[in-house]
Amino acid sequence: MINFAQAQYLLLLFLIPVFFIIQAVVLKIRKRRIRKFGDEVLVGRLMPSYSRGKVWLRLVLFSIGFFFFVIGLSRPQIGAKLKEHETKGAEIMIVLDVSNSMLAEDYSPNRLERAKLAISRLVDKLRDDRIGLIVFAGNSFVQLPITTDYVSAKMFLNSISTESVPVQGTAIGDAINTAMRSFSAQSEKSRAIIVITDGENHEDDPVAAAAQAAEMGVRVFTIGVGSPEGKPIPMDGELLTDKNGDIVVTRLDETVLQDVARAGNGVYVRAGNSEFGLNPVIDDIRKMEDEKYSSIVFEEYDEQFMYFLALAFALFAIEMLIGDRKPKRHLFNR
Repeated sequence: MINFAQAQYLLLLFLIPVFFIIQAVVLKIRKRRIRKFGDEVLVGRLMPSYSRGKVWLRLVLFSIGFFFFVIGLSRPQIGAKLKEHETKGAEIMIVLDVSNSMLAEDYSPNRLERAKLAISRLVDKLRDDRIGLIVFAGNSFVQLPITTDYVSAKMFLNSISTESVPVQGTAIGDAINTAMRSFSAQSEKSRAIIVITDGENHEDDPVAAAAQAAEMGVRVFTIGVGSPEGKPIPMDGELLTDKNGDIVVTRLDETVLQDVARAGNGVYVRAGNSEFGLNPVIDDIRKMEDEKYSSIVFEEYDEQFMYFLALAFALFAIEMLIGDRKPKRHLFNR
């Protein structure tokens, strides 16, 4: 695998076609000037040593040399060896509610976007921990498998919406079970599930799922999003109504979330506008025993730029030695 340490220099390759365009323009201007002096064929006989072919040959050599020069500037590297890299940290599965109730505007701009912002800030603070992402509504699925690729984590996070799960509802228990199946085989001690939801569970028994997780050594934390008094749900510029035409109000169910956290040997935190609640949960997770993880990575790269630069300078030297005149056929005149 080839890696370019200074890939921005590759943009200079776009200059190569410009060289040929400039050369063609220069030759055209020169031809016009010659015509001012007289007949083009006659003037050409007065300059028998001039070679247009060599002009283009020099340009081709210069362009090839310039190509290798730019490649050298970009510092091509080849992975020298693979090495097992060991880190210590926790495995954290974030379980995010994406049901329509998360569109309520208890927070700015709404519950879901505020939760995504908090998760994004959390990812920025992670170092050696592994993180995964589960989205759920009426059912659940893995949005991001457990990983240390924080860039991908933020990319997947930005794509989440209430349309990420087609089946509406709030199946917290199913989401916890999905998270349990998503931990890596290397993880045994430091595993945690963070459930972010308004707590309005309509589908299953999340307390039983959390208790089962705790028996397997996984702590379940819950973060309540919303307000007890509730808020309506904006949908397509209007407020969501039930089958009777009444406006649906979604309320934070703290009792369920407290029970889930208690059964899962975790902590319940109610999200606020300034402190969403992830930081104190992460501080609690930090107190758990760190797990050792190993992965295979490219440890070193072999620099290849010197070979390209040497080839470029050799071509530049040849280009300068060629000149733009025809070779003399006789060394001495008789």
